Amino acid sequence: MDISILDDDVIGVDVGAGRFRAVWIGEGWLRDMRDALVNEGRRPEVLVARRMSPGARSAAAEARVGWIDESGAAEIALPGLLISRSGRKDPKVLRPPCWTPSVIGTAEALILGTRPTVAEVERRTGLSVGSATNALATLTTLGLLRSDAARGRESAREVTDRSRLLDAYAEAAITRTPALSLRVGTTGRDLIDELTSLGQGWDAEGMAWAATGAAAASVLGPYLSEVTGVDVFVDAPTPATLDSLAGRSGLRPIEGGRVLLRPFPTPVTRRLCGTESGLRVAPWPRVYADLRTTGVRGEEAAEHLREMVERG
Repeated sequence: MDISILDDDVIGVDVGAGRFRAVWIGEGWLRDMRDALVNEGRRPEVLVARRMSPGARSAAAEARVGWIDESGAAEIALPGLLISRSGRKDPKVLRPPCWTPSVIGTAEALILGTRPTVAEVERRTGLSVGSATNALATLTTLGLLRSDAARGRESAREVTDRSRLLDAYAEAAITRTPALSLRVGTTGRDLIDELTSLGQGWDAEGMAWAATGAAAASVLGPYLSEVTGVDVFVDAPTPATLDSLAGRSGLRPIEGGRVLLRPFPTPVTRRLCGTESGLRVAPWPRVYADLRTTGVRGEEAAEHLREMVERG
């Protein structure tokens, strides 16, 4: 097998009497796959990524394009070459050291349109001056913000690339998602109606809550024909408070239950929640990130939501 560099991120691979073009697409999300397949005239035979998501794998199969990722997983069917490997299981992911909850919350606020100054971030997120300053400095170091020469609470930075900021935020938000959760059963047939009813009870208690994932997307950017599970953030940061909340709400813990209760991932996410069509929802960047972890249809719904927001 011979390998030659044809262009940026493109290599030619000679196998026996045949040759195929392979293109690096980065992380391997559905959006990365779609971007690589836009140009019909230069469509590669094989795509290479860090770790191909379920949505990207499905899209590759539909487009009849081979793929391989760094786990060793691959699906390639070309003349003279047939590879099908499952790859290694996902290793335990190390949390990026720079992406603290304050940095994630600040990125979330910037994606929603907050001006990148210490004063505006402090006002919108509720972070302290020190936390806001450090978060903006970290995002600048990561190359996601551009800093001017001025200093002070009112000095402005500039987002270098909003699409890149969203991708980096989503990756960090997924990686740092708290492990604590409680799956509970519900007798209601319509999960959105059931969630609305539960929310009214939580509102009466003065407890913060917000839908994310498919339930939130059903009102922010409808795509899925049916919501089969509800993912909801609640103000219950410990196992004991989560169990207590379920008990007060008449919800019984059950494996495979259709309602997933989770603590808010950051205080900023809780602060940035809003209401859409009568439903309390998490900020759309968080909804987008959570959808990306829920399989092929979830990734498709995430990209639909992103496209709707970007079109305005």
